[in-house]
Amino acid sequence: MVTTPGRPAGPASPGPATGPGAVVAPVPLVNVANGLTVVRLVLVPVFLVVLFVDSGQSPVWRWAAFAVFAIASLTDTFDGDLARRWGLVTDFGKIADPIADKALTGAALVGLSMLGELAWWITLTIAARELGVTLLRFWVLRHGVIPASRGGKIKTALQTLALGLAIMPLPYFFRPGVGVLMVAAVVVTVVTGADYLVRALRLRARARATAA
Repeated sequence: MVTTPGRPAGPASPGPATGPGAVVAPVPLVNVANGLTVVRLVLVPVFLVVLFVDSGQSPVWRWAAFAVFAIASLTDTFDGDLARRWGLVTDFGKIADPIADKALTGAALVGLSMLGELAWWITLTIAARELGVTLLRFWVLRHGVIPASRGGKIKTALQTLALGLAIMPLPYFFRPGVGVLMVAAVVVTVVTGADYLVRALRLRARARATAA
């Protein structure tokens, strides 16, 4: 046996498994990224309860509702980044993360509309798009995952900003600006929804052509 100076002789220490026969350890279901997603889901009913305290007329409780909404929105920023950076992507996360996003957005839209502060057509338009995209995700899930586009990220940012401002108990003269921002969010939401539909159809067509 040939020894290396400064290193005791003995059996070679096993290094990380590599090659075609390597066994990759499964990603644990219970991890930080999935935990943040679950926290976001739990915060949705908390947000609604706080929003409706005193029929939504208490400035203190409205700021509290905004704080809950902001914290829940921040978990959306961090869970995906952590999952990709630390290799914590799981099938649960792929499904639960968009559901949590839609639940938070939907709760804010419906809550504000029930309080008479947001037109129902805005809520229904955005809700229809988000539900449609969620169904499309399940429809093409076995063929692959459609990555978020730049338009989708802009849509999420606009929705979050517009809803956050609408939840805040801001003075009346801010309302026109919030309304314009909300309409812009609706437009981008519809356009990106159509883009997602096209990409889903292309993904399914490629998968069927490959299988043929």
